[in-house]
Amino acid sequence: MSQLRILVVDDTIVYRKIVSDILSTIPGVQVVGSANNGKVALSRISALKPDLITLDVEMPEMNGLEVLEELHRIAPEVGVVMLSTLTTRGSDITIRALELGAFDFVPKPQSGSMAENLAAVRSILVPIIQTFQRRKDIRERLRGMPSPPVRKTFLSGTAPAPSASSTAASDIGQRMQKLAARRSRSEIVAIGISTGGPNALARMMPMLPGEIGVPILIVQHMPPIFTASLAKSLNAKCAIQVKEAEQGEIIKSNIAYIAPGGKQMKVVAAGDGKNRVIKITDDPPENSCRPSADYLFRSVASHYVGRATGVIMTGMGSDGSAGLREMKNSGAHIIAQDEASCTVFGMPKEPIESGITDIVVSLNDIASAILKTVRP
Repeated sequence: MSQLRILVVDDTIVYRKIVSDILSTIPGVQVVGSANNGKVALSRISALKPDLITLDVEMPEMNGLEVLEELHRIAPEVGVVMLSTLTTRGSDITIRALELGAFDFVPKPQSGSMAENLAAVRSILVPIIQTFQRRKDIRERLRGMPSPPVRKTFLSGTAPAPSASSTAASDIGQRMQKLAARRSRSEIVAIGISTGGPNALARMMPMLPGEIGVPILIVQHMPPIFTASLAKSLNAKCAIQVKEAEQGEIIKSNIAYIAPGGKQMKVVAAGDGKNRVIKITDDPPENSCRPSADYLFRSVASHYVGRATGVIMTGMGSDGSAGLREMKNSGAHIIAQDEASCTVFGMPKEPIESGITDIVVSLNDIASAILKTVRP
């Protein structure tokens, strides 16, 4: 494993110490410096050459979003993990940063002793750093591999051989046609997503038409407050309405419902025997996640037998795999994001390798694949 160089940026000395102390315990990680504001951090990039920056969202002079935007200009290869306060302003800025490509974020505890805050940040930050390390190592190995040869010649008097890109596009088209022909039309779409999710959803969701004709239920792994900011941001970008789900509301077509952070969300039958409604619960986490994709997927499998589409996208861990299997067994279409376009190829990995997916496509093709399953 290669050395991971990290620069810690925070305007409070307490959090600079907390984050630096945590990072120093992770094998293969070197804290190369710290900075108390964004301007100082940017001035040290060329000398310290960090692979990753932990970046406070709210700072004087330059906030985290402004630093991230400048970092994209001067050092786009440097990764960023945001540290955010559990406030509406902090969550709004964090969502924007994630949409711009920040790798992930860590919410700052609002109370507790130094030891308690250290433990809370450690439990979230360490897996994020380890995942970033693995991704960095994989990308470095892939960069060292030779590219496949490009076929440039063709027989005299015949058309040129199709390019790799045109062949891939044709193959995707054929797979989507097969996807559309299989089983009945879906009446609901359920999406599970985690690390890299805000950026992926901000790219994929605007590709869906406002009159898609079905509801969309989304589990994005996030704590409270942040899911409301995500819904607000996506709603401003999309033709379809996007909102944070509420307890007891009837599920309607042409609306995307995002599970509230810190809660579980599932589908249940309404009292009238006709409609389906959203139930928000305090049931325990599953796969260490609340909301959990497995929790949602199981309920969709039960209430939309043979009439659902399950989508699994970028994210750490394996949440969603078991629920997708239940959806598959109940006749659902299963779509997975491919490894190349994932920020982290965790959640889609097992469903793809176990063979339960109907189609595996890049982020840019997910919306088209969804539409093939919901349009007659």
